[in-house]
Amino acid sequence: MKDLLLGIDIGTSACKAALFSPDGSVMAMTSETYPVYYPKSGWVEQNPLEWWEAVCRAIRRLMEEGKVEPGRIAGIGVDGQSWSAIPVDREGNCLGNTPIWMDTRARDICAKVKKQGLEDVIFSVSGNGFTPSYTTPKMMWMKENRPDIYEKTAYFLQSNSFIVMKLTGQFSQDMSQGYGIHFFNQETGKYDSDLAKELGLSSAMVPEAVACHQIVGRVTEKAAGETGLISGIPVCAGGLDAACGSLGAGVVTVGQTQEQGGQAGGMSICEDRPKSHKDLILSPHVVPGRWLLQGGTVGGGGILRWMKKELAPEMSFDEITSLADTVSPGSDGVLFLPYMAGERSPIWNPDAKGVFYGLGYEKTLAHMLRAGLESVAFSLEHNLRCAKEAGAQVTSLYAMGGAANSSMWTQMKADVTGCTIYVPASDTATTLGAVIVAGVGVGLYSDFESAVKKTVTIQRVHKPDAKRSEIYGKQMERYLTLSACMQQAFDQLENGGEKS
Repeated sequence: MKDLLLGIDIGTSACKAALFSPDGSVMAMTSETYPVYYPKSGWVEQNPLEWWEAVCRAIRRLMEEGKVEPGRIAGIGVDGQSWSAIPVDREGNCLGNTPIWMDTRARDICAKVKKQGLEDVIFSVSGNGFTPSYTTPKMMWMKENRPDIYEKTAYFLQSNSFIVMKLTGQFSQDMSQGYGIHFFNQETGKYDSDLAKELGLSSAMVPEAVACHQIVGRVTEKAAGETGLISGIPVCAGGLDAACGSLGAGVVTVGQTQEQGGQAGGMSICEDRPKSHKDLILSPHVVPGRWLLQGGTVGGGGILRWMKKELAPEMSFDEITSLADTVSPGSDGVLFLPYMAGERSPIWNPDAKGVFYGLGYEKTLAHMLRAGLESVAFSLEHNLRCAKEAGAQVTSLYAMGGAANSSMWTQMKADVTGCTIYVPASDTATTLGAVIVAGVGVGLYSDFESAVKKTVTIQRVHKPDAKRSEIYGKQMERYLTLSACMQQAFDQLENGGEKS
């Protein structure tokens, strides 16, 4: 009896594998970690083969611990982190590490493209700015700096499509991850070959874009031997982690907004047409006919992890948030800029740095911890304000990721944004989204809307408090002022005032 769906999530620090029943119940779940490499300043890499090894370990452990027969799996959905550029040859061999979403090595290439006056053309086609984090500049960097790899490359793959390829032997590119490729036209779902040529690339170096729920292949005998699965299980194209997370959080109708609380932070607003903003990110949703206007920051749950490691290693996450809660909203004037690996939207500055402001002898660890948590909420609000400029209307927020497990932190975000926040099963939203995509693909669900009704349940609701929102409104203006003032300082201190 094929009554289970397998979801695989390729995150930044670990992969997750989870088995779900059709009603959204988690039957078994596990994760496996892998390293991130920082070989040079601005370089942030991972080895896709280490992803695959972790996926194999995770699936085997999942089957063993869950005592599940692989023959019960009806389909597999894979989601993954954004903006990879994985070079593979025609046999599917990985030719090198991939720069990941935090990598900014292609900044000089982006500067050249801007000087050539191509920004407006690129934005008109892709709906996105040309910045180093995206896939396209990384492909161009590979051509310019690693011709030995580039010349052997048949395709550049995304994180999920690489795992799909390892499972099925098939090369694929899903619609939702197409937004990282600037010659991908989001309105048509097709590649603009002329723009690709103008950038010195070929549209033939990325597979044809297909619907996220399309079955692109089946588990091969080789993959079955490595993972403990059986051959023949259908595998769909899958999608972007933020898009799958949005779906798994219940975001399918216009105005519903996912609030992301994984390693990174940000939001994804569901729209029925592609609305773009020069300082935000536009991507197709995994749901056909829907788009996501996104804000993506480098500081989400990663801020809490950093504070625990460096400021309070002896404390648990709950103890940290409890200590932070002893300080009044606004942290008595202490501010933190959460730009720990440069910053993505809406400031797009790879030179940005984390900054504490307002410290004094009377300030305590608790002030610093609360300011760190508040900074993530402020960066969320910063992106939401930009989205309003694009005409996006946020009706409600749906929180996902590990940060959503903190009631204190989630309430803080509600107070800062003035939005009611709904919390579904936060730890499983992304993998749930991946299996919904697979479930639609194999016919277990008739459509995405009905699938969400069957699978997504709300655990908590956080409504904004008017008094705290008023306090945060004033602190938010101070945050924006500090951020704006520091941009010039970042430029001067990092590169002598020369804009990158």
